[in-house]
Amino acid sequence: MQISINTPALLFPAITLLMLAYTNRFLTLASLIRKLHAQYKESHEDKSMVKEQIVSLRRRLILIKQMQASGVFSFFLCVLSMLFIYFQYEVLAYSIFAMSLIFLLLSLALSLDEIYISTKALEIELKDME
Repeated sequence: MQISINTPALLFPAITLLMLAYTNRFLTLASLIRKLHAQYKESHEDKSMVKEQIVSLRRRLILIKQMQASGVFSFFLCVLSMLFIYFQYEVLAYSIFAMSLIFLLLSLALSLDEIYISTKALEIELKDME
């Protein structure tokens, strides 16, 4: 089986859009943390719900950082694979492209975990309103 330089290039739009989505998640989470911080400073009520949210938000921050790192590394390996295809080091190019796909899968798996945690955080909010 032979791949051309176009094969890894097909991942460029996908990885770029994925990174944009991860950045949007991060910005939303940062805004939520700032809002929660302001509420925490002003509130004199029971802060147990806020503490639950802090644990969830901290975990989500770690996951988003890992998602972004995996996505960036996947993109880096994809470009490196194209470079090796260009220089006609096909075996090395195949291996690096495979690693690029693995890191992309890792990034998606981390994203799924972050989505799961974010829905649990929303459940905490709903529980507080009941």
